[in-house]
Amino acid sequence: MARQLRPVGIDFVGSAPVRLVFAREISAAPEAVFHALAEDVPGWSEWFAAVTLARPIDDGARREVRLKGGTRFLETVLAAKEAEVYAYRADVTNAPGLRALVEEWRLTPAGTGTRVQWTFAADGTPPFRLVLKSARAGLGHAFRDAAGALERRLAPR
Repeated sequence: MARQLRPVGIDFVGSAPVRLVFAREISAAPEAVFHALAEDVPGWSEWFAAVTLARPIDDGARREVRLKGGTRFLETVLAAKEAEVYAYRADVTNAPGLRALVEEWRLTPAGTGTRVQWTFAADGTPPFRLVLKSARAGLGHAFRDAAGALERRLAPR
């Protein structure tokens, strides 16, 4: 059953009850990484293994995302600053226990590449928070795999 989540702003990234932060350097330039995140939304399923469908809605102001296992999200883009940050809020989901979610992708130049930092900021019921905190290692692994796949996808041919 799809449920409406609490509408939160970009500041939720710093104040969420559960914040999971992961980072990795990749060889692609920040502009290329930003393009893959913000402009090639359908391409997410090619490099982020958990994503089965991602598509922009409303000229890119919103997104529809589906994950393996059947979790679905309708999201609103909160920030899209070229080569710096891409962030979105989940508005509607079928994920049980989730009350609010913002994901932020922060890009920082690192030599000739990019330091990619993903912050998963969430609030939910006490059982949801516990499960999310215990899923830290799995989400970290998924992020590292996705960052590696994105790096390979963006590598010059």
